[in-house]
Amino acid sequence: MFEPVIAPSGTLLGMLQRGRGDGTLHALAAPRGEALAALNHCVLNDPRHDWQVENRSLYYARLYLDLHGGLDEIRRHLGGAEDAVDDDESRTGLALAVLGHLASYGRHDALELLRDYAARGANWEWALDELALRDDDTGLRALAEPVLARFPATPEGEADLAVAVRDAYEPRPWRLWEEDPRAAVGGRIRAAREAGSFDRWQRQLRPTGPRPGWSVQAVFDWADQGLERGTPLHVPAARCLAAVAVDADRPAIVVAAREGADGARCAALHYLAERQDPVLLDLVEHAVSTGSRTVAEAAVAAFERMCGEAAVDRARSWVHRPDALGASAAGVLACRGGSGDSMLVLGALRETVRADGPDAPLLWTLVDGTGRLGITCAAPVLRHVYRETASSRLRGRAARALAATDPTFVTGFAVECLWDCEETTREVAARHAETGDLRVAERLRRLAADPAEEAEVQTAVRSRMVPETPSH
Repeated sequence: MFEPVIAPSGTLLGMLQRGRGDGTLHALAAPRGEALAALNHCVLNDPRHDWQVENRSLYYARLYLDLHGGLDEIRRHLGGAEDAVDDDESRTGLALAVLGHLASYGRHDALELLRDYAARGANWEWALDELALRDDDTGLRALAEPVLARFPATPEGEADLAVAVRDAYEPRPWRLWEEDPRAAVGGRIRAAREAGSFDRWQRQLRPTGPRPGWSVQAVFDWADQGLERGTPLHVPAARCLAAVAVDADRPAIVVAAREGADGARCAALHYLAERQDPVLLDLVEHAVSTGSRTVAEAAVAAFERMCGEAAVDRARSWVHRPDALGASAAGVLACRGGSGDSMLVLGALRETVRADGPDAPLLWTLVDGTGRLGITCAAPVLRHVYRETASSRLRGRAARALAATDPTFVTGFAVECLWDCEETTREVAARHAETGDLRVAERLRRLAADPAEEAEVQTAVRSRMVPETPSH
């Protein structure tokens, strides 16, 4: 999948792509045709950098309802010729998820489109999962024959069917079809389920690959061999070391961590981190300075697993380094530093935004740290990250940090966040937004009554709507 092209944050399209609450508010105020064009562009060209963790489907479905939007563009997208040659689920997954939410809101046209795509489309398994949650038994039973027709009655076809039944995310349709008295339907599903269960049992018994011998040196050799094959094994090798190493092996492990071959060196570093051995702190700096990129990355990862004041104190001396260890040190201070580290965390936050932009991976930890430490003077940077980042998850973290650092949050971004695409961000807004704003009161009532809203959000909403008890 190609990286999505995100429009500027101040445009309607840019706000909708980011899933910002202001995207919905601006769309409702814009000419309807312009708003629907931007909405369709988002749904048909998934704007998420990580579509597996970021939410957009409910956000877009609600906007379709508010705009009384039709589904012709989605129908053309799902039924286009490209669907026959591109079965990447990221191409159609967002559109199918939006249809699922629309179906749950009573849009029969969305339900029919899902049924048709489950019968004919390349990403039929996703559509079937959406229907499993929303369709009735009659609608699902009607799909048995077109779905089974995808699997020819050959050994290869039956094997593929067994995999599909075994790995189904939502098993309800398959269980319904299993009850069908016809041998070509129920009989095939029952046989496929038995074959899938037997295959799972075989895989549990079957060795998964080479295993290390039961000695420290054998584990090191195994880690080196894995790296030579292009399969880093130092994390499982560290767990193996924990099982076989005794106190007398510590000197050899320390030597391996300082000067061993790359695989052994990485495994030793991780092992020492798991044991919280203080010698690791010196070894990390040495590895970053002298080791290969693989060793340096393993050393930084090992350092991040170290707890205690010694690791935090070492982070203070490393935080100004212009490399990965310096970035890691900033993250450690953000997570575990004290109030005296506030300016170091703030400096790292500002420098990261300046050098790497509002989507830098390190910002997740630094933004959390500013909220944890209550760094009020970080609010302008947090507002910039909130507006500009393309990650709805990072924006939600910025909102939580602003709630802890910015007194204007309750009347500013918190109001917008009630329409945000992420349920965790809506929950923050529900707890903080100033209810004197008429938009807030109306939105809280709507979220409380919406059956598609997450339980945590509704709990937060209702905590703000409890009537006052009259005093006596």
